[in-house]
Amino acid sequence: MDNTQDKLKLKFGLVGRDISYSFSRGYFADKFKDDNLPHSYVNFDLQSITELSEIIKETKNLKGLNVTIPYKEQVIPLLDKLDKRAAKIGAVNTIKITKNKKHIGYNTDYYGFKNSLEPHLKSHHTKALILGTGGASKAIAYALKKLKISYDYVSRSKKEGVTFLYSELTETIISEYTIIINCTPIGTFPNVDECPNIPFDTISTKHILYDLIYNPEQTKFLRQGYNNGATTINGLEMLRLQAEKSWKIWQKS
Repeated sequence: MDNTQDKLKLKFGLVGRDISYSFSRGYFADKFKDDNLPHSYVNFDLQSITELSEIIKETKNLKGLNVTIPYKEQVIPLLDKLDKRAAKIGAVNTIKITKNKKHIGYNTDYYGFKNSLEPHLKSHHTKALILGTGGASKAIAYALKKLKISYDYVSRSKKEGVTFLYSELTETIISEYTIIINCTPIGTFPNVDECPNIPFDTISTKHILYDLIYNPEQTKFLRQGYNNGATTINGLEMLRLQAEKSWKIWQKS
């Protein structure tokens, strides 16, 4: 960010629904305080993505936004331009507002996921199951592709691109796919006793269970994997990495 912008009190925020628990607001509040920056970060809790255009228009000095569930795909038609990677992924979690008021969509989720998963990978981690088909899952699929890990989607209902229903998952399938990523909100606080319905008995020390959820820190999904000796990863490091990537995007002129 140039010196002029450093002196301005800029505003950033998170767009989503039911986001009072948000990681981002606390993270950026601490960052601005530690870096002695006068900026602020607020939650825009929307019942419909159609509310966003008016919010952008009314919010002075708004420089950038993060986007979370359920709007990572719905926000795309409201944007002026997509970064090439966001266009390939088909989901946006970061919006930059330029000096001439253009709204450009980016995806930093893929970066956060890829860089938080990579240190845990071993030679047998060649196949992954993606639980859920929402906007977040698209960034996960893109990152797996970059890591040369094959993947299949699991969903509650048959639709294009879905390989397995939860009801079709067998012990044989689970033993074959040694990375399992929960991209659904199942198990998020306060519903901490819930988790995706998979046959956990076959989870072993060869597995990685990755949950994009970070509240609670250890979901029931991760707990069941841990009890069977699996490597378990929650969404906190991914969030930290994607937030820093968003910040770098917002600082560019």
